[in-house]
Amino acid sequence: MSPIFLCAICNVSSGSCNEDCKFCTQSVRHKANIQRYKYKDISQIVQEAKMARSHGAVGFCLVTSGLGLDDKKTEFICRAAFEVKKVLPEFNLIACNGTALVEQLKELKKAGIDSYNHNLETSKEFYSNICTTHSWEDRYQTCLNVNRVGLNLVSGGIFGMGESKEDRVSFINSLKELNPKTTPLKFFHPNEALPLKAKTLSVDEALEIIKWARSELKCEKLMVAGGREFVFKDRQKEIFKAGANAIVIGDYLTTSGNAPKKDIELIESLGLEVAKICYE
Repeated sequence: MSPIFLCAICNVSSGSCNEDCKFCTQSVRHKANIQRYKYKDISQIVQEAKMARSHGAVGFCLVTSGLGLDDKKTEFICRAAFEVKKVLPEFNLIACNGTALVEQLKELKKAGIDSYNHNLETSKEFYSNICTTHSWEDRYQTCLNVNRVGLNLVSGGIFGMGESKEDRVSFINSLKELNPKTTPLKFFHPNEALPLKAKTLSVDEALEIIKWARSELKCEKLMVAGGREFVFKDRQKEIFKAGANAIVIGDYLTTSGNAPKKDIELIESLGLEVAKICYE
């Protein structure tokens, strides 16, 4: 089996989103009990990048809350990317900043961003059930823009939000059209503040989703991201046999993850190796 790729998340700005996505605690509408701040100091972002690299991460994602990029956010992410690349030039830097225009993405690329993460989240048909303040088409167009400027596209979605099997097929078919380099599979993690109430997927069903996604998609990296610890619990090792070859280490945006050392020990106990670089 190919080596396992580790990616870490940096929550650059938190909890200031005005969108109404029912699955997301970052929305101010849901009043979730999370940390809220505008921007981290760039020195702190650089320090977190160094820490992630020391834990074996080959990717580092700069995430901001809110609908998408504007001039201020673009300028900040460019500065942060430049400073991280100065000390970690080999790091695969990922930006995850919502909807983005071609010109904005070009600026990020010039500053050192290698990949752009924008998730479809679910099918076109189901999307209005989980968000009404922007459209699924807005998300799809951003992914097209990422491909157009030559950044590595990272795009996936969330399972277990009440979607049907037909929705899952439609969602995967849309990803096929976009041909992302990496597809994150997330599993809905409930929070009492969220309006979305859905039955948590069983471990067996979640594993079948991973197997199916691996058989359908040609992405280099199939990543199990948010909800891994919550859904798989003591069966997390089975995600690799199912076809995943990438995970997020450390904490997520507003939920806690495993300690990186624990994840690495799990991977090595299976006779698998941790990847040393993100892309050849």
